[in-house]
Amino acid sequence: MTTITFENARLVDPEADTEALGSLTVADGAIVGRDLAPRGEIVDCGGKCLAPGIVDIGVKIGEPGERHKESFRTAAAAAAAGGVTTMVTRPDTTPAIDSPETLAFVTRRAREVSPVRVHTMAALTKGRDGREMVEVGFLMDAGAVAFTDCDRVVTDTKVFARALTYARQLGALVMAHPQEPQLSQGAAATSGKFATLRGLPAVSPMAERMGLERDLALVAMTGARYHADNLSAAAALPALERAKADGLDVTAGVNIHHLTLNELDVGDYRTFFKLKPPLRSEDDRVAMVEAVASGLIDVISSMHTPQDEESKRLPFEEAASGAVALETLLPAAMRLMHAGAVSLPALWRALSLNPARRFGLPGGTLAEGAPADLVLFDPDTPFVLDRFALRSKSKNTPFDGARMQGRVLGTWVGGRRVHGG
Repeated sequence: MTTITFENARLVDPEADTEALGSLTVADGAIVGRDLAPRGEIVDCGGKCLAPGIVDIGVKIGEPGERHKESFRTAAAAAAAGGVTTMVTRPDTTPAIDSPETLAFVTRRAREVSPVRVHTMAALTKGRDGREMVEVGFLMDAGAVAFTDCDRVVTDTKVFARALTYARQLGALVMAHPQEPQLSQGAAATSGKFATLRGLPAVSPMAERMGLERDLALVAMTGARYHADNLSAAAALPALERAKADGLDVTAGVNIHHLTLNELDVGDYRTFFKLKPPLRSEDDRVAMVEAVASGLIDVISSMHTPQDEESKRLPFEEAASGAVALETLLPAAMRLMHAGAVSLPALWRALSLNPARRFGLPGGTLAEGAPADLVLFDPDTPFVLDRFALRSKSKNTPFDGARMQGRVLGTWVGGRRVHGG
């Protein structure tokens, strides 16, 4: 492995909560130290930002079953171009990743074609049907980093409680999508004046609070490790705050789209803005941003969900939910920085350090000995996003045609350049 010295860099350190000019030296795939005598290959960063690579939780890959929407190869190319050095992928595939054999298949596929690191979550119940728990121990042995049924809520409370108890005994992390499923069923928008005027079936943000309150009560009962994957409503935050104050092993994440868009962006039934949960009010969006800045919400993720044209070119109610975001995660996050709402170190705590720690992964830090997983980016470069220039197979981004700031100039994984240059 070569030695690289990054000179004249604006080092963004989420662990120390600092950003300052300096240099960083890496060798044999790991960080050696800062401000050392230059050696090896010299990369002049030109005063641009150098930060730990993004650790993105909840990436949907279409293998197996929906390779026409996204493959490991295309997702990895998008990740590298977006400064994402580690993808933690979801098990909502066809079939679901609910057995060691299926997990072994996706692990092998990722290893064959991906220049970025890939870790996989397994389903919590077989087939994500909410009836029978998977073999948690065997799947952990096969490399599963967490367990989730994704956007399918385990409605049988007894089954969920048993799964949490078993997960606690093995030290496994359970990730859940807090939502009251009956209230949420069929909803395409958030209830309110806008949804009423558009005639869209809607759900109250209280459904999210109800789902989270139930989950947290079961976490208090079982002592399990729990991560709420996609909070979006201010109404849910007091429950999260109480759980943390009570010492429960609880963290929470938010989707980048719920930090940067609101329900009005749906406009005239623009299906690229149809997400799950649906886009919320501006008050909810601001509350989510403030929760990230304060540290109440721990993780920002892309929730990258590729959908083909046929899935999106439908009436709003019938269109599939989700958006691609591996390449837009960083420039969208820069909106928060430029607005003065969240500092760069705080953003990188949520984008890199916290998800790495929560899922037990290396990275997320510029500390000596850490993996040399790095992103060099210019937070100020303006551009207009063209969805057809995205490397993902699917092009369903709500930011198509949007004016954005923030360009990735280079991405390194284990000291090897995988994008730029």
